[in-house]
Amino acid sequence: MPILSLTARSSFVEHHSFDSLRRGTAVVGAWWAQPSLATYCLGLICCLTDLPGMSADLAPAPQQFRQEVAHRFTATNGLPQGPAQLLECAPTGLVRAFLGGHWYDLHQDHWLIKGGLAAPKDDDFVFYDATDREVTLKVPWREVRQILVAGAIRFVTTAREIFRVEAENAIPMAWEEDWTINQLALDSQGVLYVASGAGLFRQQGESWQRIEVPDERGRNWAVRDVLGVGFDSKGQLWVATKAGVCRHADQGWQFYEGKDGLPWNDFAGIAGGPHGEIWFATHLGVIRFDGRDWQYRQGPAWLPDDDVTGLVVDAAGTAWFATAGGVGSLERRSMTLAEKADFYETEIERYIKRTPFGFVAEAGLRQPADKSTANPQDSDNDGLWTAMYGAGECFAYGATRDPRAKARARSAFEALRFLQKVTQGCDHAPPKGYVARTIRPSDWPDPNIGRLESDRAEQQHDKLWKAYEPRWPKSADGKWFWKSDTSSDELDGHFFFYPLYYDLCADSQAERDRVGEVVRELTDHLIDHDFCLVDHDGKPTRWGIYGPQFLNQDPIWWQERGLKSLSILCYLSVAAHITGDPKYEAAARGLIERHGYAHNAMYPKVQHGPGSGNQSDDEMAFMCYYGLLRFSGDEHLKALIRDSFFHYWVNEAPEMNPFFNFAYAAQNLDASATSAWGALSLKPWPGWLDDAMATLDGFSLDRLNWPHHNSHRLDLTGLPAVQSSDLGAPDRPRQRGHRVNGKALPVENRHFNHWNTDPWQLDYGGNGGELAAGTVFLLPYYMGLYHGFIEKP
Repeated sequence: MPILSLTARSSFVEHHSFDSLRRGTAVVGAWWAQPSLATYCLGLICCLTDLPGMSADLAPAPQQFRQEVAHRFTATNGLPQGPAQLLECAPTGLVRAFLGGHWYDLHQDHWLIKGGLAAPKDDDFVFYDATDREVTLKVPWREVRQILVAGAIRFVTTAREIFRVEAENAIPMAWEEDWTINQLALDSQGVLYVASGAGLFRQQGESWQRIEVPDERGRNWAVRDVLGVGFDSKGQLWVATKAGVCRHADQGWQFYEGKDGLPWNDFAGIAGGPHGEIWFATHLGVIRFDGRDWQYRQGPAWLPDDDVTGLVVDAAGTAWFATAGGVGSLERRSMTLAEKADFYETEIERYIKRTPFGFVAEAGLRQPADKSTANPQDSDNDGLWTAMYGAGECFAYGATRDPRAKARARSAFEALRFLQKVTQGCDHAPPKGYVARTIRPSDWPDPNIGRLESDRAEQQHDKLWKAYEPRWPKSADGKWFWKSDTSSDELDGHFFFYPLYYDLCADSQAERDRVGEVVRELTDHLIDHDFCLVDHDGKPTRWGIYGPQFLNQDPIWWQERGLKSLSILCYLSVAAHITGDPKYEAAARGLIERHGYAHNAMYPKVQHGPGSGNQSDDEMAFMCYYGLLRFSGDEHLKALIRDSFFHYWVNEAPEMNPFFNFAYAAQNLDASATSAWGALSLKPWPGWLDDAMATLDGFSLDRLNWPHHNSHRLDLTGLPAVQSSDLGAPDRPRQRGHRVNGKALPVENRHFNHWNTDPWQLDYGGNGGELAAGTVFLLPYYMGLYHGFIEKP
């Protein structure tokens, strides 16, 4: 059915609506209430197919993908501590590592020492030929840089010498002693290439031929300091230098620099994989290039140490690394998204859920990297995080009818419901309907001790911050502390979850009535208190402000006006949908017609391009956009909000956020519009599904908070000051930025617990001491599954 939406303001709306926002008065109803004038002012027709659903010409993304899995080998796997010097991969698949003068063979994830434990002689290098016979070369073992296998032949190099070893005979090859040797490589014809401090060379008989590598600008890339050389499975020559990477194909040389996506250039070696991919070792991580995308792996999430001195790739495509901290590998394991979801679900059940109600956030570890020591604590936003987890389970049940998902969703509902019920009947009870942020057992240390002093200190930075006691009242039964001063992001989560649970999981009238009770009490609380969330002290919470007396009349709240208007209109739509009570639609109409809330919601966030503003606002906005557009019955309002959603999503699209992309596509996938300026498509821009899937595929199975360092990278551009997260405190250089393709860093190069984390941040701290929940994967995955964007398992 055709509906109306706003893309441009007539002179009437331009004059009156903005003036009314400044005065806090209401004139919007003058045009909103008159269909003919509304048509004139709005002037945009939107055509939509039934939602939710998927466009007929959009194929769902596949379940099958390659999951990257890092392995770090330590003493528990049979390897000594310390740097790994050499790696060798036999045609049989056997991986062999050289550490501390000894060789170790890998057998089913355990390394066995080869040749006994006797201390090696300092002046000898012992290795093994093609028949696994021991060969001794009179070269100090600490000086050996590489061992290159070519059938029955072994090439062994130090920084200044090359030895050809065949049938136990070691023959020194002619080489200039002043030319530092960095790496050897063999082409398919058995011709030897050398990357050296003096340039790139190819063996020609008994001599060496220098290879020139000129680019179209006349620069020669291989005059000196060639750091790596190798061949891919297609026989193409690859060369690594400080200037970048060169590839020689049939059409000639091709060059890659930071502007082309190359992440780093302090190379230590090259190795080709079995499917045309090429790997680069650097002294600050490793790089993989598959012909299209450059992938950078750095930090303890991926490597034993960032200083990677050598690498080999086995026939299965697993890359093995010799690092200053030992041996590691990166496997690309065949997996389905459903299997990945099951992995995260298991971790949440085993390590994350807290209290008998099963609140879901994150868990600190008593011992870093040891998940068995998980010790989950309360967080400020347990209600929000549990609601987002629960929403994912609702989508899961809606898509698969898996009873386990239904049980998890019901558990989330009980947890969120308890946050409302626990506040009542105690000595410091707020008005009925209020919801707590979180709970913690009363036999834990009292969180009120010292809290008033810290709140007063916070008031030095935030004059609206509340200092009162108790911030953590005790429940009527004395079993729980519950946290007050509940914020708007908590409510956004509650109202995101409840209608999904009501529609998709509540399968009895009794259960639907229980959902209706919670939603009615919370929404009535807001209406009865002039659209504010009022705490036990009789005052609104710091962020629980939705009334026009604040948003339209108090200049302090001008930046919150749009998002809060969107939120309250969403809440009222959800309440009307669940309860069927027309008073909630009437309340929404009052805010729209008398206070311009529909107009406010057209611009929910003050932002100045991708990366600007607060990421938490984005997470909140997308929940409310989705909820309003799915559950509201007001088609005129939804038409406006669809257009607003489009302009908001375009700003967020470079983040490659699957939750944002799926929430948007679920509502606007087949939306189009015509305005006075011509046709306008509200469809998500091309690439939205690929970006979403790249992020879902890319999430590591390891959800520990390992550090990531990216600010040094060559393929990144800093955000300009105008796109700072806070214009009052502009970003420092290289603090925030994006790749040269304009998109945020891939998820593999970041760690975050929730979708409110700034994706434009370049460096991330951490020590493996906290385990994050997999909700950041589960919610968008199940949402995509439900809406048909991802194929069913």
